Amino acid sequence: MRAEATGQTPGPGECVTVLLVGHLGSDHDSLRHVLGHSNWRLLHACSCAEALALLHQSRVPVVICERDLPDGNWRALLDEVSRLPSPPSVIVSSRLADECLWAEVLNLGGYDMLATPFEANEVFRVAFLAWHSWKKRLHPNGKAA
Repeated sequence: MRAEATGQTPGPGECVTVLLVGHLGSDHDSLRHVLGHSNWRLLHACSCAEALALLHQSRVPVVICERDLPDGNWRALLDEVSRLPSPPSVIVSSRLADECLWAEVLNLGGYDMLATPFEANEVFRVAFLAWHSWKKRLHPNGKAA
């Protein structure tokens, strides 16, 4: 699956970085496979602490976070990233995705949810829209800094 095939691709020369936060190796392998055939770059952190260290080092527009993490959960990570100068769009992933969790994610400021195992078209759709939302927040008038 290529990003271009979905019509959801950043402009020329743009590379979208996605940070996957979670300890499930199968989710990382799946997402690496999905994004590996595109111009998107995947970073991986196993915990909230590791993710925050990465986010303080580089600007990452999209974070996909497992619902439960070894040192917290998606709520704790969302709270921490909201304090960053350019907070990323946070997408929560879960095998037990339901409407209540989805509503909670949206109500607390998360961008969206993804059910696992990941489905390529859905990953690209949601991650692209999250990236686009992040870009609009960063440059509300459509002008790059």
